[in-house]
Amino acid sequence: MRKSLFVALTLLAAAPAFAAEEPSGCDKFKWNIDHARAALTAPDRTKLNSGSELAALPATAVTIALVAPADAKLPTPPERAPKDGTFAGFAKFSGVPKAGSYTISLSNGAWIDLVQDGHFLKPTAFSGATDCEGIRKTVKLDLSAAPFVLQISGARENSLSIVIQPSE
Repeated sequence: MRKSLFVALTLLAAAPAFAAEEPSGCDKFKWNIDHARAALTAPDRTKLNSGSELAALPATAVTIALVAPADAKLPTPPERAPKDGTFAGFAKFSGVPKAGSYTISLSNGAWIDLVQDGHFLKPTAFSGATDCEGIRKTVKLDLSAAPFVLQISGARENSLSIVIQPSE
């Protein structure tokens, strides 16, 4: 009994060493983030309130003001339930100039859902790293030339900058 208790305690103490650590540093992203990072840190970012509607994809990054999840009134319940003390919001886009692969990059950590034609779009690729000023996460998705909603949840801060660009 004592031996099994000792083994269990030893394994518990070692568990953090086995946990996967997120990559750290700007050079740890899976693809080049220079353009997205420059857009996310540019001073000319348009400021939007949650629920804003845009006729086209913005040419620059936008900063969306976020609110408590209960106040966000997300059009579709997020795929991942937000944790207490986090922020959420959304923006509606009337259309995409042309169908294709797009990259969405975020300044800070958060969960994003893209809803188009009533369906959640699944990312085709994802990359993220800590300790890279201005950018935390980037995902690639295939969009059709149709309206979509970008939903943000689980953000730790009450605003978040986003840039949407055609994938390279």
